[in-house]
Order: sequence, then structure tokens, then C-alpha cells
Amino acid sequence: MSDATKVAAAASSRDPAVGLAAVASLRKLLESLEELQVSNARAQGWSWQQIADALQVSRQAVHKKYRRYGF
Repeated sequence: MSDATKVAAAASSRDPAVGLAAVASLRKLLESLEELQVSNARAQGWSWQQIADALQVSRQAVHKKYRRYGF
């Protein structure tokens, strides 16, 4: 079983310490994956609107979040 699968399983633990730690780990993983894919999309010429549509957020939200990376 992969680490991501173990963390996802731990997120449903009845022990709040285990479950909340798993949620924090998943949040970090999600942020890393989102940043990677936004970078990939920009490198391939995607507009901020296309990225926002894919992430189901506003163009302004995604641009504000990622403009500091210079994408």
C-alpha cells in the first residue's frame, strides 16, 4: 500500500489525533500537486481562465494564489 493510500485511510480513523494528522498531510500533498499542475499548465500555454475552470475556482483566485511563483 502506498503512503498516500495509508494517509487517506488514516483520515477516516476514529482517533482524532490520527485523523487530523492525516488531514494535514493530505492538505500538504494537495497543495504540492496543485502547484505542480498549475506550473505544467502555464508552461503549456494555458490561460489563467482555463486553469481556474479546471480547478473550479475564479480566475482571480487562481491568479492571486500563483502569481507570486511567476507562472
